[in-house]
Amino acid sequence: MSDPARPWPAGVPDRLDAPLHNVAENLRLSAERVPEAVALIYHGAEITYAGLQERVLRLAGWLQEQAGVRRGDRVVLYMQNSPQFIIAFYAILRANAVVVPVNPMNRLREIEHVVTDSGARVAIVGQELLDYIAPLIGTSLVDVLATAYADMADPACDIPLPPGLQEGEREDFPAGITGWRAMEAAGLTPGPVTTGGNDLAAIPYTSGTTGRQKGCMHSHTTLQTTLVGSVVWNPLGEGGATLSVLPLFHVTGMQNSMNGPLYAGETIVLMSRWDRRVAVELIRRYRIARWRSISTMIVDLVSDPGVRAEDLASLQTPGGGGAAMPAAIAQRLKGLTGLDYLEGYGMTETMAGVIINPHDAPRPQCLGIPVFDVDARIIDPDTDRELGPEEPGEIIVSAPQVFHGYWNNEEATRAAFLERDGKRFLRTGDIARYDRDGYFYIVDRVKRMVNASGFKVWPTEVEALMHAHPGIVEACIVGYPDPRRGESVLAYVVAKDELPEAELIAWCREQMAAYKVPRRVVYVETLPRSGSGKVQWLELQERAARDFGQLSAAE
Repeated sequence: MSDPARPWPAGVPDRLDAPLHNVAENLRLSAERVPEAVALIYHGAEITYAGLQERVLRLAGWLQEQAGVRRGDRVVLYMQNSPQFIIAFYAILRANAVVVPVNPMNRLREIEHVVTDSGARVAIVGQELLDYIAPLIGTSLVDVLATAYADMADPACDIPLPPGLQEGEREDFPAGITGWRAMEAAGLTPGPVTTGGNDLAAIPYTSGTTGRQKGCMHSHTTLQTTLVGSVVWNPLGEGGATLSVLPLFHVTGMQNSMNGPLYAGETIVLMSRWDRRVAVELIRRYRIARWRSISTMIVDLVSDPGVRAEDLASLQTPGGGGAAMPAAIAQRLKGLTGLDYLEGYGMTETMAGVIINPHDAPRPQCLGIPVFDVDARIIDPDTDRELGPEEPGEIIVSAPQVFHGYWNNEEATRAAFLERDGKRFLRTGDIARYDRDGYFYIVDRVKRMVNASGFKVWPTEVEALMHAHPGIVEACIVGYPDPRRGESVLAYVVAKDELPEAELIAWCREQMAAYKVPRRVVYVETLPRSGSGKVQWLELQERAARDFGQLSAAE
């Protein structure tokens, strides 16, 4: 039973007993329990649980028999939200391998590091992204499986695929690339499941303070903990429908919009890209109950003058994280739906949420309360002294869903943890406080980071990429307030010669994921430095907030 002195959602158990088996077994069990239930809907096309399991087995067999994937091998998954993403995710796990999900906005230099660092030799890729990964085929990558999302959409559907995704699979691929159709035609089957529990299941990469992306090692147990927790904390039961629009490569989308619903036997309605009009239509058409989002999506949706309360009447648990939800937007959503937006807090290192608002007692602009078996505390980031209520400090977390460490990076792993009371705690780098009721509130960050529409942008990484431009002497990346995105990226640049802002931004779009690209560039003669020669980035951040915050609000 839960402690009566602390808040806890009614009807939710105090403890969570997550299964210890391979996550792919969740789908098999759902397919046995509700074989004819619809698992996925994608632009009018439906796939049942039995049909989904069949496709997963076919791909798992191909990975083992044709691509030579063995137990513990890493396989890159580089595609947008689609049925193929979900099939590939479960097939990799069913083949006893490890999923390495890659942001589809990443470009060659970003992907190359992930492939090289993880040691992956096989990749499953959206056809539209082949140009960005093709230079690695034959060197780092041995086998690449390519797919066109349109092949699993209903061409007669009145909601068209997004631009650039409307073509079917190519007729021919270069050497080293196999088409999805050929894979399915092979009709191969996998061997037995031999992984589970503490075996590695996924290595999602997160950008780092040093500019080097770091792989977070997650086991089947860490995945099971938050995917099961996501449906137990806000239960819908079999037959409920989930709108899946958060990117599935990211842990929040992966757990809340894919793995959790499939464990529960729900229907997933997939969107490859955000479009507020499409989202409203899908919610109305399919009676969507569960929707995990980021605050910027809600801002965009409720800003649509055409959205009506009846369009959103089926929603039961809208919620998510990323940037804090503005109070006015939360009120607008509640006026349309009668529902509170359930904010939460998590990281790639925690495989999604560890602090979430209870559905029956949420608080605005609040992270929520620690969920099942989570020990969250506040410490002084300089002394590590534990702090009490209303004292701001760094959040540290000990929980079953905390990652095992960073792949191939023992130094970063050591720095990420501390021992306390016989437990291993993760240092989050986020400054927060908790009140006397046990609710946590974000205050600031220890680490230098920009939060753009829920995506973490590490300035050092962007600076490193920008320094490859021959016209740049120095660059310093900061964030500035943006009412729609939370924060936006700004670059202070020392250039060798005249370098038009539009030209530099266009170059950046070719080098890095779109969310990392500076939305503004300010040219300066020099960057401010401390007495020791360090760039005073905080001074520039304050300048950006002063110079661009109001301008951004007016745009």
